[in-house]
Amino acid sequence: MADYGQFGYKEAGLFAQYHKLHPTITVKENVTANEADYYPKMLQQLNTGSGLADVQGIEVGRIKEVVDTQAAKFTDLSKSINVSDWVSWKEKQATASDGSVIGAGTDIGPMSLCYRSDLFKAAGLPSDRDSVAKAVAGGWEDYLKLGEKFKAKAPKGTYFMDSASAMYNAVVSSSAEQYYDASGKAVYKNSPAVQQGWNLAAEAASKKLTEGLPQFTDAWTAALRKGTVATVACPAWMAGQISINSGDAYKGKWDIARAPGTSAGNWGGSFLAVPKSGKNVKAATDLVKWLTAPAQQAAVFKAIGVFPSNKGAYDLASVKNATLPYFNNAPIGQIYADEAKAIPEAVLGAKDGTIKDTISTQINNMEQRGPSPTRRGRPRPTRSTR
Repeated sequence: MADYGQFGYKEAGLFAQYHKLHPTITVKENVTANEADYYPKMLQQLNTGSGLADVQGIEVGRIKEVVDTQAAKFTDLSKSINVSDWVSWKEKQATASDGSVIGAGTDIGPMSLCYRSDLFKAAGLPSDRDSVAKAVAGGWEDYLKLGEKFKAKAPKGTYFMDSASAMYNAVVSSSAEQYYDASGKAVYKNSPAVQQGWNLAAEAASKKLTEGLPQFTDAWTAALRKGTVATVACPAWMAGQISINSGDAYKGKWDIARAPGTSAGNWGGSFLAVPKSGKNVKAATDLVKWLTAPAQQAAVFKAIGVFPSNKGAYDLASVKNATLPYFNNAPIGQIYADEAKAIPEAVLGAKDGTIKDTISTQINNMEQRGPSPTRRGRPRPTRSTR
């Protein structure tokens, strides 16, 4: 199995459990830390026809391109898995024009706000999750206002947010139309969602509310470990990243509140796909079916907080009543389930991930240089697509 980041199967003990159920099967996981490194390698392997794992993870920002250009190289999972078990828009994202479904939904990324309650208290801000949610109920504009209040009395060496690009992605995630329209045309240059996210990111950078750390870099993980970041825009899967990188020293000091605003958003989520060229297609398909079933998705949710895409998991007590001890026992089952029910079905395009990465890089550069009127006005992706 090849994947990236943290899918949570090892942490939930699922590989060991599967081996007990199937003694003749051994699952070896090859993890690439950064998805931006993982995806080009997978494309190269698809194009050369060699080097692929029996199971490949695919990120939601890449799934449309894979569906449109590489679907014939993957097993149709709808022949062995009941794909209607997932939230409907998750299934559609992995469905090719011939009706084949090339990816089994793992998680989705309903939004929340992760924050350090101790730093909020030190800055004289409300620190319980209901009060924090109320303070940002008006949207990401309110979030920036809260950031200005934090900055005025912040403990020395701390910053309100990790990066403006992270907030940008959270803002865009709540819109059905982001980088493409329903006809398949790239519209990011004039997208209201992109424009709003860009302008808010520029405001955050100009007011120095951010530490300016691109997520998942060494500097970002070091900042979490040192405890210098007060808030992180927090899709469900981010909780696991924070807890791992912040460590035991900050257990219980982090908390989770509802995301700013009233529009639900989904940032991220992944799929498991089975290349037809694999040596163990049947065994791989069986594994994917098992890993994406309700009980196993619930186990991963309990282990690292990533939220299930399988609707059957939502009725399980371990999901409905779930809390996250690291985050002061935040009721993440309730928070994420309520958010997930209202997530709009976003239009995906072939280069969604590339466009998002390019704009995020420009925002990261803007944080380092400071925003100028030309950069603030409109995002201008210039890097060629992969």
